[in-house]
Amino acid sequence: MSRQEPRPEPTIIGELADPPFVRLPDPLRLFVDRALRLRALAAGSELGPYLRFVADLAELQYRIQDELPEPALPDAATLALARAHAMPPLAAAILPADPALAATLACLLDAAADIPQPALAAAALAKVRGTDADRRAAMLHAVLARAVPADALAEHVYLAAALQVQLARLAARLDAKALVPVGDGICPACGGPPVSSLVVGWRGAHGVRFCACALCGTLWHHVRIKCALCGSTKGIGYQEIAGGDGAIKAETCDGCHSYVKVLYQTRRADLDPVADDIASLGLDLLMRQGDYQRGGFNPFLLGY
Repeated sequence: MSRQEPRPEPTIIGELADPPFVRLPDPLRLFVDRALRLRALAAGSELGPYLRFVADLAELQYRIQDELPEPALPDAATLALARAHAMPPLAAAILPADPALAATLACLLDAAADIPQPALAAAALAKVRGTDADRRAAMLHAVLARAVPADALAEHVYLAAALQVQLARLAARLDAKALVPVGDGICPACGGPPVSSLVVGWRGAHGVRFCACALCGTLWHHVRIKCALCGSTKGIGYQEIAGGDGAIKAETCDGCHSYVKVLYQTRRADLDPVADDIASLGLDLLMRQGDYQRGGFNPFLLGY
């Protein structure tokens, strides 16, 4: 493990950034690209079997969308109220009541029965498929509240996968220009937490950082050398596995004693905020030996 203190980075000539506040997800592209990235990562990883399982699940997230009913966006008055009060418009409280979410979960659970999976995942899937609507609603709330019971982590992976589809489809239907900052560590679209952050190489935003929502996939602008969770600019440091190429680092904060990974797409353009967070689990295991707690939320790394 190596630690680096923040230092100024040279401006790239011709790439003076004027970044958008948010980039909303493309639900189809989001999951098919993630599946491809997970398969590529699995080929050379000790986590290969699990990465292939999550890749199959991401492919399902992509494929089932053609079969799903339209999700119900909040009405215009609710959207306006959310903007006026700096609140995420896709309030978690309304989600379980949307029939489209129930249909998404049912469709995903049925399709998941046909993918290869570890015995633990197969047993968890059977449990979830045997639950009633009330139990499923409670499990959805647990994922949204990041309060998943330790003895039911595997079951909640499927609920989280369905939530990601529902929220990505909803977020894609929002007006990006109507979204406003709602607080540090909070997605301005759905209120979800960051899974990681990206330093992107987009034209017009080269070197700019965006936090990536763990649930809806929205990216929102967050300045560099600033904690993605508490917003502190003091006591920020960077740690990575010794000998790495600098593409994935843990940004640590002495204010809240947590860390969120930073993925440098300027170094590796194919980095995915969810897939590469899973594949870099070794960095999390090393960070456990120190004083910082994992702050990024990844529904496929529940328990870490």
